[in-house]
Amino acid sequence: MIKRFTISLLFTVLFVLPGFAQQDPQFSQHMFTKLYYNPGFAGANDAICGTLLYRNQWTGFGGEPKTAMLTADMPLDALHGGIGLSVHALDMLGAGNSLNIKANYAYRADLGNGRIGIGIGIGYLQESLNGGKLVYNDAGDQNIPTGTVSGGTYDLSLGLYYNTDDMYVGLSSSHLTANDLKYADITTKLARHYFLMAGYSYDINSTFTIKPAVMIKSDIVETQFDVNANLVVNSKYWIGGAYRFQDAIVAMVGIELMPNLKLGYSYDITTSKIKTYSSGTHEIVLGYCMNVAKVVKRQFHRNVRFL
Repeated sequence: MIKRFTISLLFTVLFVLPGFAQQDPQFSQHMFTKLYYNPGFAGANDAICGTLLYRNQWTGFGGEPKTAMLTADMPLDALHGGIGLSVHALDMLGAGNSLNIKANYAYRADLGNGRIGIGIGIGYLQESLNGGKLVYNDAGDQNIPTGTVSGGTYDLSLGLYYNTDDMYVGLSSSHLTANDLKYADITTKLARHYFLMAGYSYDINSTFTIKPAVMIKSDIVETQFDVNANLVVNSKYWIGGAYRFQDAIVAMVGIELMPNLKLGYSYDITTSKIKTYSSGTHEIVLGYCMNVAKVVKRQFHRNVRFL
């Protein structure tokens, strides 16, 4: 049996093995990553949109999570809705790595003053553990892999997303099949996650717009609540803050570098017990949207007066 662990191995055992498949990554700028949480969002912008995000969590901890993600979506009238793709890779979480690729489709329809999207996401989730990065005393322990081991399974998500010109609300769930994920002698069970998101845009005047938003995430065992607000100036700059209950205080800034190209940055000040070991969290997001030209169908009518 193992008698001592290095910080890296302890981090892996505590955070990776029991909870690696049960805790989806969190993002402070979640208002820009809606597709990752909710497949019903696909096509909601009526534009071809792409988003890149990188998050370095708990810097200075050692083996801290580093998350990279890409999302892209677009409306597709032929399918009466929108399609999207999300690719998320979690690198250097101790000795573990994760890859989640998901294709999304949303049927969209008019509802009241806005539109509703009913979405499904089908994907593949893979987790791996590099035993070569582990440091331990008992060489030859058969329970500890010495090389890289990995395993994967399919994944399923469902979501509802409703938006108008000035508000949105979404309800979704991921890992619906709650599959077992096995590799080497390690077995983890995917826990169903539930997400509730909502946001509002209010024009104070022609210069300033306030955009509050909330995100609630739960796997039934644990629930996390995030509330934030951004002040947008001249539709080009924004500054804001957020509070993630019992976890972090977040500062956010952003700028529209050029039409439809936005760059955002956030810094999390850790408030949980881990703050003793963490120097905070950095997150950067880059997003671009290209408007889709609507094809207007020409209609011809025969006038009986001119036969």
